[in-house]
Amino acid sequence: MSNKEVKSALKNARDAIKNKEFKEALKHCKAALKLEKNNYNAWVFIGVAASELEQPDQAQTAYRKALELEPEQLLAWQGLANLYEKSDQTDFKAELPKVYQKLIELYESSDKTKCYEAIRKLADIFHMEKDYLQVARVWRRLIQLKEGEGANKAELLQLWQQMTCLLSDSMEDHDNETQQHLIAAFEKAMVLSDNVPGEDHRKLSADYLKCLSQLSHEECKIKEACESILALYPSQTFPLEILGAHHLKSGVCSEDAGRCFSRLLELDPDSGLGHLGLGIRALEEGKCDDSIKYLAQGEQFGGSGLKRMRSSLVGWCSLAQAQLKMHRYSDCINLCLVFSCPCCSLLQAAAQSPACGEYYFVLGRLYWDMGEESRRDRSKAHTHLLKAAKLDPYLGSVFCYLGHYYREVARDQGRARGCYKRAFELDSNDAESGAASVDLSMNEGDMDTALAVLQSVIQRATPGSAKWAWMRRGLYHLKVGQHPQACADLQAALRADPQDWVCWECLGEAYLNRRSFTSALKAFAKAQLLNPSSIYSLYQTAAIKQTLGKFKEAAAEYLQIIAQEDYVPALKGLGECLLSLARCLMEDYRDGGAIDLIQQAIQYLFRAVELRPDLSCLWKLLGDACTSVSTVAPNRARVVVPGPLAGLQPPDQGHLLNQGHTLRVGERCYGRALKLMPESSSLWYDLGLNYYHQACLPPFSELTYNINVLHSFSSPQCVKKAIMLNSSNHSYWNALGVVAMSKASTSIVCVILLFASFLLHLLSQLSHEAFKIAQSLEPLYVNCWIGQALIAEMVGSYDTMDLFRHTTELRTHTEGVKGYAYWVCATLLDKSNRDSELYRYNIVQMNAVSAAQVALSKYTERIQTDPDAFVMLGFLNEHLQLKKQAVLAYQRCVCLEMDCLLAFSLGSYGRALCNTGQWEEAVHVYSSTPLEVLHDLAGLALAYCRAGLIPESISAYEKALMVTSTEKEKAYILTSLALLQHRLGNMDSAKTLLFKCSMLKEPVPESLLCLCALGLVHGDSTLASAALTELLKQGRATGAAVEQRCLLTCTLLALQGNYSAVQREASRAVHSNPGNPSLWALLSRLVPQYYPRKAKVCHLTHSLTHSLTHSLTHSLTHSLTHSLTHSAYVVCSREVQWQATLHDPAVWAGLMAACHTENTACSLSGTTPGRRGLEQVLMAVVSEKGSFCPGAAQQCRLSQSHLSGRLARESHTLLTGGVEDIGLDVCKVLYVRVLLPSLVSPLLSQWLAEVYRTQGLLVQAVMAYRQSLQLASQLDLHSGKMACLLRLALLALSPCMLKVPGDEWKELVLEATTEALKLGPSPVALLVQALLHFATKMSARETRRLLERLVYFSSQGYPETVACVARWYLLRHLHAKDDLELMDTLVDDAKASGDSRLLEFHTRLTSC
Repeated sequence: MSNKEVKSALKNARDAIKNKEFKEALKHCKAALKLEKNNYNAWVFIGVAASELEQPDQAQTAYRKALELEPEQLLAWQGLANLYEKSDQTDFKAELPKVYQKLIELYESSDKTKCYEAIRKLADIFHMEKDYLQVARVWRRLIQLKEGEGANKAELLQLWQQMTCLLSDSMEDHDNETQQHLIAAFEKAMVLSDNVPGEDHRKLSADYLKCLSQLSHEECKIKEACESILALYPSQTFPLEILGAHHLKSGVCSEDAGRCFSRLLELDPDSGLGHLGLGIRALEEGKCDDSIKYLAQGEQFGGSGLKRMRSSLVGWCSLAQAQLKMHRYSDCINLCLVFSCPCCSLLQAAAQSPACGEYYFVLGRLYWDMGEESRRDRSKAHTHLLKAAKLDPYLGSVFCYLGHYYREVARDQGRARGCYKRAFELDSNDAESGAASVDLSMNEGDMDTALAVLQSVIQRATPGSAKWAWMRRGLYHLKVGQHPQACADLQAALRADPQDWVCWECLGEAYLNRRSFTSALKAFAKAQLLNPSSIYSLYQTAAIKQTLGKFKEAAAEYLQIIAQEDYVPALKGLGECLLSLARCLMEDYRDGGAIDLIQQAIQYLFRAVELRPDLSCLWKLLGDACTSVSTVAPNRARVVVPGPLAGLQPPDQGHLLNQGHTLRVGERCYGRALKLMPESSSLWYDLGLNYYHQACLPPFSELTYNINVLHSFSSPQCVKKAIMLNSSNHSYWNALGVVAMSKASTSIVCVILLFASFLLHLLSQLSHEAFKIAQSLEPLYVNCWIGQALIAEMVGSYDTMDLFRHTTELRTHTEGVKGYAYWVCATLLDKSNRDSELYRYNIVQMNAVSAAQVALSKYTERIQTDPDAFVMLGFLNEHLQLKKQAVLAYQRCVCLEMDCLLAFSLGSYGRALCNTGQWEEAVHVYSSTPLEVLHDLAGLALAYCRAGLIPESISAYEKALMVTSTEKEKAYILTSLALLQHRLGNMDSAKTLLFKCSMLKEPVPESLLCLCALGLVHGDSTLASAALTELLKQGRATGAAVEQRCLLTCTLLALQGNYSAVQREASRAVHSNPGNPSLWALLSRLVPQYYPRKAKVCHLTHSLTHSLTHSLTHSLTHSLTHSLTHSAYVVCSREVQWQATLHDPAVWAGLMAACHTENTACSLSGTTPGRRGLEQVLMAVVSEKGSFCPGAAQQCRLSQSHLSGRLARESHTLLTGGVEDIGLDVCKVLYVRVLLPSLVSPLLSQWLAEVYRTQGLLVQAVMAYRQSLQLASQLDLHSGKMACLLRLALLALSPCMLKVPGDEWKELVLEATTEALKLGPSPVALLVQALLHFATKMSARETRRLLERLVYFSSQGYPETVACVARWYLLRHLHAKDDLELMDTLVDDAKASGDSRLLEFHTRLTSC
């Protein structure tokens, strides 16, 4: 129903968005989220609607939530991109590249067109931010995608050219990787260009050379490119100009440079670069006249030379050197003056134009830029600037520099402010003078004037300009507390210059003061990215994360600061973070980790105190860190404290202090803090609590007792002092009450508790209402819930346990934990409510046992003197099968030696020891109990029994029998005594005790089960039947009793000889309990033993057993046996192969038998075996695996593995030994088919018979087989008897097939097969009878009938190998009878069965 409502709400939201009804869309989305809070589409629709409603923050939050749910879906990313594109917020623009990158990743495999569009947008953003390396990488990715798509040559050329345009700005500032991308783009574009040489290629080549000319380190590439391009365009000058400029820049004018400049002048006689290069070349060769001619040519006659190269300082310097060598000193001096100024001939210009103020301004600026000394010389900068101001009073730059002089040199702020104001009035675009004027006005307190100037500039400014005005007004708003306006102004300043890290820090401060912590984090992160050396940005980031409760992240960033320098605020913040983390761990009762963090906090805070011992806050934090150890158990409160802080020697080492010493260190720290701030109420309060915790420590001597008494008196005095300083703090009053109560006498405490109990009983309803109101005000306050739980416990409410459970979920609280554990244990002990709804909810659904055990483990780690808690913890550990942990819990309870719980704890301790197999220790513990309780006596008897002390165990059970209170307990004790008597061989005593148990009014099923088993073991079917009848009268069985009753019933039926009923009984039990894996496993064992015709079903039962129990070895072995029994050798082999890693030799032996069976079957059917020669390898594996099997049981399995391997090896020898007789083929089939059943039979007689048979001693072999058959009958082994009879029939068949005279072998075959068929259906026995008829009466109709029954009725469960052998002999019979029609029918059946061997035999017979 809720799914339909969600879809309906989303459909309505979609329609509302289409209709531009965005508020309605939000309502529908919120309705959908109430039904399904993690609905992706609902969050996306909220983002769309909020974006259209101009609610960008809400839209971003919605899109981010959708991305958290499904980060690989496109809708949310597209919506987020549209939101960021429309918004002008700086933080949104900063996130836009990440969104585009994700869209590119998603579009790349789905929509190439949108992928290209996103790449172009991302490249534009990086280009605007002047991040040229990212531009190059993004554009290269676009080109790679286009190339992969198979774009044409023209499109790729256009892309490479666009890349060159994007990267051509400020090439000298690019890093090496960006420069290489640019060079590669030019080279690719030139390769892809058509019409070479051509106009487009020429322009591209000119741009390429211009690019290379700005990269001084690419000297070789510049020369090669110029020469190759000059070869294509010999009449163009630009390659020569680039090459010549490179020669000038390198400072070496070689012969190649001379030829370059000469050729340039040939192409362009007015080339200034050519004249300049030849002039410098002539100067190096000593031709000063030629040098002056080239360099100064046309200065008076309109030529070129330096007139066209005014910015070339090298040229002017060379001209001065040439004139110096020619002794033209006056000209040289003038040139030197010109060379010292960025402009040309300032002195000449000033002399020629004495009324031009601009020349004097340039001179004054030159002197100002020359350094501090020339600035202070009034005759230089100041004089020339004043003269320029007089000559040109409308030149704003002059007044700006005069302002600099008055502010920095003359220290006259008034004149400086006036000059700046005049400069800004003359030139309103002069940011330098405007900013200086505003700064001086603010420094003098004239805020109105400053704001007026800023307002006028901002009103005239265009978007992205007037950064200085926006920033200063933002700082003003920040200073006066107008934080929203400050954020807006600083954002406007950043639009003008997004790379100003100072402005980012100011914006972060504004966000921080506005309590916008997330935005502040982003601003400071950006500032840190722009200026990685800024400690302030990193510190503010850490401080904000600390404020947000992200203590781990904040501590990591504080550590980064400390790694650079010992920054005291960072050390303080790190100590606070570590202390907060320690408190969080202590709230969760993880005391070990908390102590480690407290120790680290003390180390860092001590470093801060060493740097600034005058800060009271650092001493207070040190006192808090030392006092916090009072929460944990004393044996865990061991902290390493620096020597100077602990007051111990040596001072350069840390000292391990216990809880008391650490608290005393905290006391001294609070004392130092109070010396610095004696009127701080919080410090007096902290000191009082420290005294209180010290007074609560257990005294170890009379001295420590006296100290504790002193602390108990000092504690309330300190708290009272805190109240005097600040009486409005409720915590101080509460602490005073706690401290005063700790000093009250026992009688007073008793009176108070008595009054409280009366008040609780009389006013429980009022208490409930009070707690209820407290819960509504603060639902997470755990004490309210504990109070409600205590009231519920008092009135006997069913909600008590649920309330205590809720307290443990909120927080680990001692009262809540102990109360919840008590109720869990009480509920588990009450076995009468296991089927109730309350039990299923409180215990099963709420996972109560595990939750209570975890909470109680934390409780006992903190409070190690509560025996009740350890008893409950041991009980819960037992319930969770945590046996070792239960032993430890009971042991710690016993160590506390509480008289009221000692006997109970010892009994539980003994039980836990029994569960872990520590029988001798259990006997010792039980002997320490009073032995007056039935459970203790029974536990002692069990421990005696398991320890091998049977007489002592019987004696203990007899004592237990005397203290039984119910007949049910008496029945169990009598049953246990009967079992012990049976173990001692006293069968009559055991029967007597069991009969006595069955005669009770309340006989227990276990006694009847033992009585039935006793009858079955001793072959007394009457006793077993009577006991089983009484057992079945006990009602419907559950659990393991179902399998036990089924097993007893099947055993009784087998004992009575009713084998067919065995399988029916097991099948009936499985049908009634299909989910019981034990019954399936029992059925898989019984079917092949008592009903082998359905052995194929056992493979299915094995699969079901494995799926229900996930047990490997035993279910695999049974399945292997069944598969071999039914000739499912391929399935069998595959099953064993995937389990071949098992270290069970029986499994490897099974694999060996399966391989041999497959080879034999392939030989019979004429197909190629898939596993040749594998048996010998597997035999070695069986031997290797068997050598590592310890114990008697493993040795038995090892011997079976060796026997099975030997049997398979002998069969393989027969197969490959050249024996052609088909009767031996039947022997091989039967040999392997009875292999695994024989492993549980008396093997020695069978092996002896095999030895006799191989030696030709058939009579002795018959005797050995009969001996094995007799032993199998005595042990009632069905499979053993079947194996012996079939082997005996096989042995007797061989002489019959060889036409040995006499009827004794024939009679032996008939006797053995008849007995085998009496045991159950056996296709092998029928095959042997058919072959006997074939050997004695080959042409008889009975022979054909028997063989056809095996060939054409294989649907009855006959193995294919049996049918294959029968088909062979039937063909021989029909060929002898010359019955062509039946032979054709048999051939068709062979073709359908894939019996190629028979088809080949038929071809040979028909060709003869």
